[in-house]
Amino acid sequence: MIGRILVTGAAGFIGFHLCRRLLDQGADVVGIDSITDYYDVNLKRARLQQLEGRANFTFEKCDISDRQAMESLFSRGSTLQSERENDRGGFSVVVHLAAQAGVRYSITNPHAYIDSNIVGFINILEGCRHNEVNHLVYASSSSVYGANTKMPFSIHHNVDHPVSLYAATKKANELMAHTYASLYKLPCTGLRFFTVYGPWGRPDMALFLFTQAILEGRPIDVFNYGKMQRDFTYIDDIIEGVVRVMDKIPAPNPGWTGENPDPGTSYGPYKVYNIGNNNPVELMAFIETIEKCLGRTAIKNLLPLQAGDVPATYADVDDLMEDVGFKPATPVEEGIGRFIDWYLKYYKQ
Repeated sequence: MIGRILVTGAAGFIGFHLCRRLLDQGADVVGIDSITDYYDVNLKRARLQQLEGRANFTFEKCDISDRQAMESLFSRGSTLQSERENDRGGFSVVVHLAAQAGVRYSITNPHAYIDSNIVGFINILEGCRHNEVNHLVYASSSSVYGANTKMPFSIHHNVDHPVSLYAATKKANELMAHTYASLYKLPCTGLRFFTVYGPWGRPDMALFLFTQAILEGRPIDVFNYGKMQRDFTYIDDIIEGVVRVMDKIPAPNPGWTGENPDPGTSYGPYKVYNIGNNNPVELMAFIETIEKCLGRTAIKNLLPLQAGDVPATYADVDDLMEDVGFKPATPVEEGIGRFIDWYLKYYKQ
């Protein structure tokens, strides 16, 4: 991996883990984050503390929806501090992970998603376009599959029926990236992440919420009466997929045709991948694994499916395997155990 890498959302769950992995590999990383209060800022700062002070890491607090700030960041990309002698190039790869996350939050706070996920993304695309970035890798989501029911979800399926504004903004990101790949030959790769979990995870996600509530003796809300299925994907598998894709610059698909358009590829340098465990787990079984790891039984509040949620996710990862030789495979028992070990240590319980 050559040159300087920009990682947006560096204080976030996936961004933190990616920065740590890239630094371990000796990469030169610039991380940005606006440190919003969508969830505990102390957790975000604790993640950053694991990165700051490391060789070849530079952090800037920056809001991707701030057009002038982003223009300045990209133009200064060639002059930001680097420990590497004679390394003064701009960003060679941009990994865009910053976003307003959360399906349910998008129902009550829609404007936050337009500001961050739409306005912020056009600022990233423009920065890449005007500053000779070699490859833009950006986070999409399994949520884009929306009302689709054909399983497993494939990148070659149409995704035209999102059921939350969050999903709609991620679909919009894919369309915007395709436009820039087509018009300006900017290589763009979108990654549809499937229910990421693991140490340093987000407090608004099920594993974190369930663990916290069970330890405190509070009931947990179990939607769709525990029958939901999710393709839970361990964070290390996500990061391995991202790192491999970063080095796989997309090329135009010579077999692409407008008569039978393939949604996952293009006549331009554009590609989409699923990164999921390829093994959906029922929510009730997921909860039972948490209970076993904690040695406690949850008090369950069974509820119907919430607005914006989908009943099941299941990733087809054939393209990921074919192109970069990797398939996520961490069992949920192992991943949940690692998360709980971290949680108990971090919160000193």
